[in-house]
Amino acid sequence: MTTHEYDVAVVGAGTAGCYAAATAAREGLDVVVIERKTEQEAGHIACGDALKGADAFPDAIPKSQIEPSFTNTGVDHGRFEIPQHDTVLEIPIPGELAVIDRFDYGKRLIEGADRAGAEFHYDTVVQDVNQDDDGHVRGVRARRKGNPVEYRATVTVDAAGSLSLLQDKADFSAATFDTNVSYSQFCSAYREIVEVPEEVEWKDALVFKPTKRAAGYLWYFPRTGTEINAGLGFQMNEQPMKLVEDLRRDLRNRAEFADATVKDKLGAALPTRRPYDSAVAPGFVAAGDAAGHVNPTTGGGIAGAAYAGQYAAERAVRAVETGDPSEETLWKYNERVMDHFGTRYAGLDVYNVLSTAVDVDDLMGLLAALPGEKLAEALYSGSTQMSLLLKLQSAIKSFGYWRTIWTFYETKQLAEELMDHYGRYPDSPSALDGWQSERDELMDRIYETTGAEPKY
Repeated sequence: MTTHEYDVAVVGAGTAGCYAAATAAREGLDVVVIERKTEQEAGHIACGDALKGADAFPDAIPKSQIEPSFTNTGVDHGRFEIPQHDTVLEIPIPGELAVIDRFDYGKRLIEGADRAGAEFHYDTVVQDVNQDDDGHVRGVRARRKGNPVEYRATVTVDAAGSLSLLQDKADFSAATFDTNVSYSQFCSAYREIVEVPEEVEWKDALVFKPTKRAAGYLWYFPRTGTEINAGLGFQMNEQPMKLVEDLRRDLRNRAEFADATVKDKLGAALPTRRPYDSAVAPGFVAAGDAAGHVNPTTGGGIAGAAYAGQYAAERAVRAVETGDPSEETLWKYNERVMDHFGTRYAGLDVYNVLSTAVDVDDLMGLLAALPGEKLAEALYSGSTQMSLLLKLQSAIKSFGYWRTIWTFYETKQLAEELMDHYGRYPDSPSALDGWQSERDELMDRIYETTGAEPKY
């Protein structure tokens, strides 16, 4: 068996993996990125292609490197179609927004990490982790182009995506690493890249449409006026959808997709759950989808994954420099994630929980009754801001949905309590158990209020 030795081994050449590799390599570390796809296919990942926060990326891979993959920077609002109420809501979306060519973006990420000094091993399928009896992860074992190979590393960064194999193979029973992870906390999604003969009238909008079941939606995101990313997804704790069939049915019913051509199609699973309570173990860090670093209400995770990759690498650099890749050394990574976006995502997860218990027709009726600018205020003035639902100017229109409004109001209060608790995230591994106990008590109140089945 061939054996390679590196300071840092990164598994996965997606957003988190490439930013982790570039960050560590720029600090002079020996870094390898282990990617299961061939060099030609690397970077080809199923994605909605919509990018919120397009102006916010770490410097390890300069924005100028990836910006040419931003194919539509003219999108500035969401278009919510509610056919059962014959309503279309136009909701402004503040901040820099773009729709990207995800394959081109992925290639440019890889090129950026390569320029930073990272080494790439393609066509390499990880099969197991190297782990000492004391639980310390020392790298991974894989097959490269069919041949067995071993990678030894001081720190292993798991950027292998949703439901990562590495986490199945490792024994984290003695670590703080979050093992309360189930397929039911994830979403199954499918998308097609569709070319239409004439520009769509909504080329400046992200189009959303509810499915017939809770916690699912269809999307139409214009890469250009004529190239559309069309897809849908559903929570895996719900009855399964026939993704391809359901998408095709909706496409057939839209006049703008007559005579359309499918250029690419791909499916994936993605986390629609809170961030991992801890994404570190001795010698091991998880980032991006592999650690639940995704907005649980939308599935958007590109910007968060980029910063998670940077933060993971920064602690890996510290571990290599000190020769101490313990949980205590790596722990600051958890704190950085929670402080930057993890707390907000945990708060938003409360609404994902609620969505599994609210009647879809009631929810759509309520949305149809409210003015678009008020919804925009709710969505973007604060991560859990729902107080507008109780404003008097909306009360008359929303008559008949007051029970749903009250449930949202109570849920909002609990989401704010939860975010306050995440704001007190512990500064050491030894304090995690007590913090989790208090958080779980809050979650019990959330389940009771929403009527949802426990998610965790």
